[in-house]
Amino acid sequence: MDFNYPKIEKLKNKKTIDSLFREGKSVGKYPLRLVYIATDFEDDVPLKMGVSVSKKHFKKAVDRNYFKRVLRECYRLNKHILIDSLDQKYGMMFFYQTSDRLDYHQINEKTKQLFEKFVLSLREKNKENN
Repeated sequence: MDFNYPKIEKLKNKKTIDSLFREGKSVGKYPLRLVYIATDFEDDVPLKMGVSVSKKHFKKAVDRNYFKRVLRECYRLNKHILIDSLDQKYGMMFFYQTSDRLDYHQINEKTKQLFEKFVLSLREKNKENN
């Protein structure tokens, strides 16, 4: 299992990000939200992930950067939950959406629950299509 988050897996394409916010679907597990869209990018990676923390909730850049680091770390350690269940390529954004200051362990548990909820929603969608 590969526990890294290389540059090639980071979502930076403005077109993909714009389409994510226009047409993407979302899954939430308080205080986290995952917005995703099936897409096709040239790179040979199953998914690209971006993270975001609201300036509305954390005015200081130091605080936003801390929570972005925590989100990236939680993604890095739990991305196998997502990658093992994907049948096509996805672009995703991972949001921290509260002013509550949860610690790393709480965020990590919520991340696992969120990723499992996403996998369940994919399975249900695939059952409907078949």
